[in-house]
Amino acid sequence: MPETTDVSGSTTLPDTALVRPVAPSGSPATDFSAALLAEFVSLGVRDIVLSPGSRSQALALAATEFERLGLLRLHVRIDERGAGFLALGLAIESGRPALVVCTSGTAVANLHPAVLEAHHSVVPMILLTADRPAELRGIRSNQTTVQPGIFAEAVRLCEDVAAPDGTVGESDIAIALARLAYTTALGAQTNNPGPVQLNLAFREPLSAAVELEAVAAAASLPGRPDAAAPADPPHPLPPGPRTVVVAGAGAGPAAEELARLAGWPLIAEVSSGARFGPNLVVAYRELLGDADFGGQVQRVIVFGHPTLSREIPALVLREDVETIVVAPAGLEWYNPGHRVARFARAVAATDEAIAVAGTREARAWVGRWVMASRSILAEDTELDAPAFNTHGLSKAEFAAMKAPVTRAMLADAVWRASWPHDRLVLGASRLIRELDSRVAGKKIPVHANRGLAGIDGTIATALGIALASQAGPHPLSTGTTRLLVGDVTLLHDAGSLLIAPGEVRPRLQVIVGNDGGGTIFDGLEVATTAAPSAIDRVLFTPQQVNLEALATAYGWDYARAATRSTLESALTAPVARPTLLEVPLAR
Repeated sequence: MPETTDVSGSTTLPDTALVRPVAPSGSPATDFSAALLAEFVSLGVRDIVLSPGSRSQALALAATEFERLGLLRLHVRIDERGAGFLALGLAIESGRPALVVCTSGTAVANLHPAVLEAHHSVVPMILLTADRPAELRGIRSNQTTVQPGIFAEAVRLCEDVAAPDGTVGESDIAIALARLAYTTALGAQTNNPGPVQLNLAFREPLSAAVELEAVAAAASLPGRPDAAAPADPPHPLPPGPRTVVVAGAGAGPAAEELARLAGWPLIAEVSSGARFGPNLVVAYRELLGDADFGGQVQRVIVFGHPTLSREIPALVLREDVETIVVAPAGLEWYNPGHRVARFARAVAATDEAIAVAGTREARAWVGRWVMASRSILAEDTELDAPAFNTHGLSKAEFAAMKAPVTRAMLADAVWRASWPHDRLVLGASRLIRELDSRVAGKKIPVHANRGLAGIDGTIATALGIALASQAGPHPLSTGTTRLLVGDVTLLHDAGSLLIAPGEVRPRLQVIVGNDGGGTIFDGLEVATTAAPSAIDRVLFTPQQVNLEALATAYGWDYARAATRSTLESALTAPVARPTLLEVPLAR
């Protein structure tokens, strides 16, 4: 089948395709694997991430055939943990589940962090975990453990599939399994997308030569399953109580639209996808703790998963506040202290509520919040630089440009440099909170792994988002993916910097705020109760890694920005390949 290759090496894939083997391979494992992958392709899967291994070789070699035909984008990673998070990023950006292939034993266990994040973030993922056949289980056979159920309730489905033996009809079993896994991962009929596991036993011969051919692509396939879940009618929101709208991670633009239509203040975390619009309240922490603002709230509408402050759960916990939580998908609801009054898949302001939004009283309610927030932010003059004059730099201007970079300066500069065609990924460190506390509204794509708010796989996730966003016939229509992380988060996933020769190298800029360790603990209560030496030993965990050498070892470009001027230059320069930008920060 013809393919179109863009300047980055990615391939434009058809919406659907039919694939069939030229002839039986002589290996039931290979024939089953080819049939399984062919059905996934026909369903719309476009990415497969695999880590090499012997027991999974039939799936891996079949995947190379699908790549040759231009039907799958193949990504090879040596570390299963990074592979899982790469698949997570691919799915976040594309909306389609990626396949993850691994061999048996500890390889499967290494997928667990990514599976947990996908579970809590309601992101589809399909795991194809190779396993020993029944006769090799429970006898201390090499590289064998109990794989079915290893992910417990974190997967929506776990099918332990017996090893194929060449029996007639096994291709039909493969097709049925692919359809079941795909629709379950997307949350068809359940409103609960997430990871699924097909645990695939294989006997020797573990593989044989496979040759496939692509048949004419079809607009639709007979019997193709419908992945759409039925929509619930929105819960009506009448006027009356003094209301604020809260948008946590993954909330999306629906939160901003509701706040704007109903005339309510909008509290939108930086990774919410709703941090824009006229009703945005950036300095919400200060105002929620103020009796004249937070003390007057009677109702809160929560979208997504708030994780970046203690003030929001404290608001929900108040007995005099009615809370309505909105989540289009997932079975796990945000519910601090079990105080939430109502859960809904969707909400809508009533016509009366929209009409009331235009009254003087309603405008005063939202206006007070917005203006107070702007006043608080205006008091922070750290980033105010003197205006340039026509006769060159003054001493004050020169000093400002040569000033050392602070966290606030870094947060603001990264935000300013990002635009709607870019992607911004934020790690779980002090820096995401710095952005959340200060940056103004801007309608740009922002992501952070806030399902469990861990530092696992952050680089791999950003790579997946970059690869998916830059794939297609016009890759330059999507800009640069920027990842802002702390040094500990970077080092935790340093292995994901490895991109093998022949793999697509996306436009990804990893910006590392390097303060020598885990300084987030310096701002927690423990810093006032524990001995400084103990904090340094077991929490701060100081590091002196040479990040330039690390970047060179993995074949990444490297730059260092220690001053405001070098930072601005680095963030505005074109990014043509993976780049590591180190920004030294004081502890």
